[in-house]
Amino acid sequence: MNEVVESLRKIEQNYKLFQQQQFSFVRALERTREEAHDLVRPVSSITQVQCYKDHHCYNSTDRRILNMFISICNDLRNLCQRLETVHPGDSVSNSLLEKCKVLLNDSNDFTAIRATYPHGVVNYLSLEEARHRYGGVVSLIPIVIDSMTEWITYMKRHVLYKVSRGRAMSKKETPISQTPSAVHLAAPTSVSNKRTVQLQEKDFQTYLAENQRPQQKAPWRPPGKH
Repeated sequence: MNEVVESLRKIEQNYKLFQQQQFSFVRALERTREEAHDLVRPVSSITQVQCYKDHHCYNSTDRRILNMFISICNDLRNLCQRLETVHPGDSVSNSLLEKCKVLLNDSNDFTAIRATYPHGVVNYLSLEEARHRYGGVVSLIPIVIDSMTEWITYMKRHVLYKVSRGRAMSKKETPISQTPSAVHLAAPTSVSNKRTVQLQEKDFQTYLAENQRPQQKAPWRPPGKH
């Protein structure tokens, strides 16, 4: 689990660098779409971005930023596969993973998705860009990262709950007062206390016998004079 958390942290750091260059990313898409004579349809899939980079990108700066987007998507996809092997999970965690897998599919249409607060990626676009062209592509990575973070948080709480519950059940099943050692120790203690009381009573009787004062006899009086 710690390795997964560290991997996601590194991806988030790379995404922050990418997010700072969102304007360059949008301009790179604009130029490559123009080269591809594909200005009508919105950017709707990872495959489409890959195609722009491989076949219609003639600028090193554009190629670098487009490649950065694709690289982060690939890292998230690989991490998603690792999450499946970390823990079998349940319906909640499996649903989060399935959501990530669908979004990261190369041919998945993400035109309609929008990242909301606290993410401001859509707000940085013009109204036309946000509605029709780039709202989905800039929302993809933050939405997936949020889902993976939610998965990790949920699994940590779930595992911690199971561990604490198991410890509580273990303590409840073997209370100290009912352990065999406690039962065996109780009997000798009782016998020992009884013998101590008997010895104390015997010593007390001996002490009284040895230290009891002799009864004083009444003084002698002549007969007839009382």
